[in-house]
Amino acid sequence: MSRVGKLPIALAEGVKVDIDGDMVVVKGPKGELSRMLPESMVVELEEKSITVSRPDDSRTSRSLHGLTRALLYNMVKGVSEGFEKELEIRGVGYRAQKEGDTLVLQMGYSHPVEFAPIPCISWELEGNTRIKVLGVDKELVGEVAAKIRAVRPPEPYKGKGIRYVGEVVRRKAGKAGRTAQ
Repeated sequence: MSRVGKLPIALAEGVKVDIDGDMVVVKGPKGELSRMLPESMVVELEEKSITVSRPDDSRTSRSLHGLTRALLYNMVKGVSEGFEKELEIRGVGYRAQKEGDTLVLQMGYSHPVEFAPIPCISWELEGNTRIKVLGVDKELVGEVAAKIRAVRPPEPYKGKGIRYVGEVVRRKAGKAGRTAQ
């Protein structure tokens, strides 16, 4: 039995779950998420929890058991608490600012890099070097944060660029230079 898959998912206050065949819709104070789940998994809604079980012990059922439970848990957590990823910008002249709902990054290119507003995703700035990506969908929050980081990933020689808060960038030594012979 899957260790992750057999754990029940506790529903927080204000979270409503609708199961219609393979489609699951989760509504909460922060928003609404829906997802098609694998048809072989059995999702049961009890009073204050959701349980996921598998019909048999085939290889595909075993592999989908924990995945299905994790997807449901992330949906419930997203609509009740939300998810966030923090990025920090390092480098002289590198900065971020908001113009309306658009995120504008000055990253040393000849032009500013703009990110248009995305439904279900918002960003907050702390100063001009910290960006918080907020949203209810964990997958989408991670994808948007990765796209922002990809504008200027941290480089190993000076450490300049955009990195996740707490990310450790391995530094390389520069050229040693020629020694006198």
